Amino acid sequence: QVQLVESGGGLMQAGGSLRLSCADSGRTFSNAAMGWFRQAPGKEREFVAAIRWSGGTTVYADSVKGRFTISGDNAKNTVYLQMNSLKPEDTAGYYCAATYSYADSSYYTRPVGYDYWGQGTQVTVSS
Repeated sequence: QVQLVESGGGLMQAGGSLRLSCADSGRTFSNAAMGWFRQAPGKEREFVAAIRWSGGTTVYADSVKGRFTISGDNAKNTVYLQMNSLKPEDTAGYYCAATYSYADSSYYTRPVGYDYWGQGTQVTVSS
């Protein structure tokens, strides 16, 4: 059974940095891609970043490009999200997602591209 466990959220002042981690446990073989989404109160879940292990392709939302970096260890099915230059508008619950299905990187920018989700970790950025 696949289980995604996130960690690393918290409270940070604007301009600061946080690093989120997510481990995909329960299977002995590597998944195809992992991603991060976020959801603020009253808003829809939105794509943040994704990494497709084949080729190491990464994709970012325009709102975080240049500030956030997704990386990970395919063999361990673990993904990280380094968040720098945080802004108050980055405040949200951050959710890790994983899929064992191979597709074009653009597919992994949509929630439908994932089969498994974590419980989420809260990130709050104060001004």
